[in-house]
Formats: sequence, C-alpha cells, structure tokens
Amino acid sequence: MNGPMKEGVIYYHDELNDEFSTAKIKARKIDGSYDYDGNRFIRPAARFFLYRIVALPIAWFFLKVKYHHRIVNRNVLKPFRKTGYFQFANHTNPVADALIPTFVSFPSSVYVIVHPANVSIPVLGRFCPALGAIPLPDDIAATKNFMNSVKDKISRKAVVHIYPEAHIWPFYTKIRPFTDLSFRYPVQQDTPVFCFTNTYQKYGKSRNPQIVTYVDGPFFADKSLPAKEQRRQLRDSVYKAMTERSRNSNVEIIKYIKADD
Repeated sequence: MNGPMKEGVIYYHDELNDEFSTAKIKARKIDGSYDYDGNRFIRPAARFFLYRIVALPIAWFFLKVKYHHRIVNRNVLKPFRKTGYFQFANHTNPVADALIPTFVSFPSSVYVIVHPANVSIPVLGRFCPALGAIPLPDDIAATKNFMNSVKDKISRKAVVHIYPEAHIWPFYTKIRPFTDLSFRYPVQQDTPVFCFTNTYQKYGKSRNPQIVTYVDGPFFADKSLPAKEQRRQLRDSVYKAMTERSRNSNVEIIKYIKADD
C-alpha cells in the first residue's frame, strides 16, 4: 500500500513493501518462454553498442551534471576485476539507480536483477535486456532459466547487481530493512559480495544534492555455517556497512513519516 504524498513528505505504512515510484507499468509475465540470453551473436553485439557506445557517455554526463556524482573507496574492487561477484545497493533514485552500478564496477560488465516491469516498458523495454536487465521469473520454468542466466554471468566474470530493498523510495537517506532472500545467489555461486551506498549531500549552492557513493567489501559467506545462516550472515554484513555509510547523507529532500494505521 502506498501512503498519501505531498511535496517534501511521504507517509509510509510498510518499510518492506511500500513502493513510491511514479511509473505505472503493467508488468508482463516472465514465464518459461522468456529468452534470458537471446541470440548468441545479436545480443552481445547489441549490448556492446547500446551499453558501451551509447549509454555510458550519456549516463556519465547526466550523473555529473545533475548530481555531481562521486565514488568513494572504489579501489576495494580492484583485486576482483577478473572475478564474478554480486553487488548490492540501496534503492533511492529511479534514474540514477539504473546508471550508478555500471560506473562503480567499470570496466567489469554489469547486469541488474530487476522487476519484470522494467522489461515491459513500451519500446524502451525491448532494449533493457541488452543493457543488462535480468527480470525476476514468475514460474518454475522461468526460474530455472533465470538461475542459469545468473550463473552464466558470474562464470563470465561479470557483476550481478541487486537492490535488496526491492522498492524505490526517492531520496530516502536511511537503509530500509531487507530480507536475506537475494543473498542465496552468492551463497549458491560461492562468490564475493560487495555493496555500495548512495548518499545525498550538500554541494555548494546547487539546488540538486550531490550523490556520493561509498563502496564496501568484500564480504564472504562463512562456509562453516548452514546455507540459510550464510545468507543471514552476508545480509547482516551488508546491512551494517550500508547503514554506517548512510549516516553521511546531510540533505533530506523528502521526509518519510510512519503513518498511523
């Protein structure tokens, strides 16, 4: 359920499930017929052109001009440039969140696990898979294909990015509680985990805040624990790091208030 909204204030009910994205898209069903990897020749060529040649320069320009974007502690990724890994982040900006993962992990190729609505957008949705979108499955057959696609990306030393909060809360400056469900992927694939936290900070006399992104990790699953506890351990490590970094935000564009039920 979405809370009522007025300028500068959002009233929420449920930190886990409330969604405040303004986009209203009817999501297609991702079933066993959905082709996650596409033509072996066409998809990579389309990805190179759209992702490297077209999207990156535009994205860089947008982030620098609108948000004066800066990345802190990115050097922790350097020893893992030739290793596939999973990356987690907070979900607070409908446009910037689609762009920042690429620059954090550059030059590694980045794929983002997304809601099916992202590949259901008229016209643009057709290009999202080539840009790296991996939609969540809706049935058992699609789940098998989805998991094979994720495994393939990791085996090719790419980065698989996840927003564990799942729902967009624009300009939210804290970290919402999230489950450990998505942490089953790095446990299953036995890969390192990194996270980054987008914060909103003052930037001179600019009306727009600066987005400063803090990178943390690597985090590794404790293999002495059962799989479910490994998931929880990774989740807690990421949540702690993100919570500490979120304290660097010093601009509150939208105030979030828990509504009385």
